[in-house]
Amino acid sequence: MPRIALYTLTVCLLAVAAAVVSFVQGSWLGIVWVLLAGVTSNMTWYYVKRARSAGRRPSATS
Repeated sequence: MPRIALYTLTVCLLAVAAAVVSFVQGSWLGIVWVLLAGVTSNMTWYYVKRARSAGRRPSATS
């Protein structure tokens, strides 16, 4: 897994935790955290899929 995918996964998990804490405290700010979690989740999938497809592609040097 590429390093940037690990970073985005970490941010996603932290955003989910922040959303849970916000909603438990009764704050509607948790909606922003949910949206951030959605964006970072999509970024994680994008970078993982991109790394997989780059691994299958034949290199120009071989």
